[in-house]
Amino acid sequence: RMPVSVPAADRRQRASAAFSFSFLSLVFSITAFSSSYWCEGTRKVAKPFCTGQSKGDHCIRFNSPDANNSNAVQYIWETGDDKFIDRKFHAGIWYSCEEIVSEEGEKCRSFISLTPAADRGVLWLSIVAEILYIILLLTGAILMSVEMWYYSTVIDGLKINAFSAVVTALAGLLGMVAHMMYTTVFQMTVNLGPEDWRPHAWDYGWSYCVAWASFACCMAAAVTTINKYTKTILEFKHKRKMLERSLKTKYKFPDH
Repeated sequence: RMPVSVPAADRRQRASAAFSFSFLSLVFSITAFSSSYWCEGTRKVAKPFCTGQSKGDHCIRFNSPDANNSNAVQYIWETGDDKFIDRKFHAGIWYSCEEIVSEEGEKCRSFISLTPAADRGVLWLSIVAEILYIILLLTGAILMSVEMWYYSTVIDGLKINAFSAVVTALAGLLGMVAHMMYTTVFQMTVNLGPEDWRPHAWDYGWSYCVAWASFACCMAAAVTTINKYTKTILEFKHKRKMLERSLKTKYKFPDH
């Protein structure tokens, strides 16, 4: 048999769960938005000629005293990967970086400048949607914390609860749209971007996974908040029916 009323401790527990999901979503979204590991991969570049004392597999020795050596001229007889080297890169919303083979470090470029002109507007829409997503997540988390720690009437708590549920659900919708738009823009950049950037092989990185984890936490927070609101409303209706029945029994009001 279901209990007659939902204890206040149970409502507070659900409010804490919703706030935890919302806070995690906010942290994940900020982390993903500021990082450059949404996509990772490699790009094939031609090996440069060795200069000075440089040796190894990262350059080609040609027109050197070792030119008659079979290993030194082997690349002439091969048309495959022996003349190329894989250079790692990673890209995010703001910039794309690739390693410098000849020395340590990375060279970074603005990802917006790499995007084809026709898709640049979609990328800016994605950035605006991501910023609004973070703002709405922050607003929802603040409302949930106010509901948890500000002791007011249950009616005031229900109003805050309903508003935070709407804000969090809207944030989740914006986040989903922003992530999908960036995915589309990146794929178009891979196909139509500059020749000196197009990757040979790529896959989604940890930032992309964190971004979608943020969306999942956001929707969990919205569902938990809506569930809390619905249960509280049903509890009020149940209490009202029980009160009407007790009054009818006590004063013996007629049915008509």
